[in-house]
Amino acid sequence: MRAYVELVRAPAALTVLGDTVAGAAFGPGLAGRRLALPAASVAFYWAGMALNDWSDRTLDAVERPERPIPSGRVSPAAALGVAVGLTATGLALAAAAGRLKAAVPLAAAVWAYDTVLKQTPAGPAAMAACRGLDVLMGGGRAALPAALALGGHTLGVTVLSKGEVHGGSSSVAKGVLAGTVASALAATAGRARSVRHRLLGAAGAAAYAGLVGRAQLAAAKEPTAAAVRGATKAGIHGMVPLQSALAARAGSVGSALLVAGALPLARRLSRKVGPT
Repeated sequence: MRAYVELVRAPAALTVLGDTVAGAAFGPGLAGRRLALPAASVAFYWAGMALNDWSDRTLDAVERPERPIPSGRVSPAAALGVAVGLTATGLALAAAAGRLKAAVPLAAAVWAYDTVLKQTPAGPAAMAACRGLDVLMGGGRAALPAALALGGHTLGVTVLSKGEVHGGSSSVAKGVLAGTVASALAATAGRARSVRHRLLGAAGAAAYAGLVGRAQLAAAKEPTAAAVRGATKAGIHGMVPLQSALAARAGSVGSALLVAGALPLARRLSRKVGPT
């Protein structure tokens, strides 16, 4: 069981629950059957992680032999089966929530990224599109501001993560740090439900910028593989306060607080199962 938990980076799914929550805050909200949408996001995320390791199994045998597939704890066929099964689960949950049409492009984007686009120059943009589509699954077109903010953040995290094994570059880390500042500003800009909601959103954006920015600044000063991995990990966890900031600004304070509550647990569990 631990091998499969590592395969899908199970605890990291806590950072994806808020995508549809933030999106829904800009749109119809989460109620009734739409409550299945965060679970659909988790299924797609886990599917993507399993598919990632299946696609990278040859490279991982050299660079990360401790991962479940190259270490022999999970067979390639089993990993692919997990990816297929979880994708089907995500589509079924989205259909139950009445959002199947929005989920199909998301599932297609996940598979396109992991099997075709990841190692190309379009890889980071494709990953950003996956995250943006997940947000839009929660709120439709009204959630476009949230989708752009989270997609932009994901773009930076993906670009920086390229240096996790062999180290990165200071210029890349500085560029990604600038993107983090832009995402924080985007989370507070635009129309807010009230001044109170704007201030709450700003507080969440500040928490996001502090958590992610410190790690990215360290990577900019000394872009070693360890520093880049730390910044990537912080970037993954930083999704949570960014989601919370967006939901609060849109007027869904209760949802924002629930989303924020996932961060301490995600960080604690990441010590047992790495999110990268």
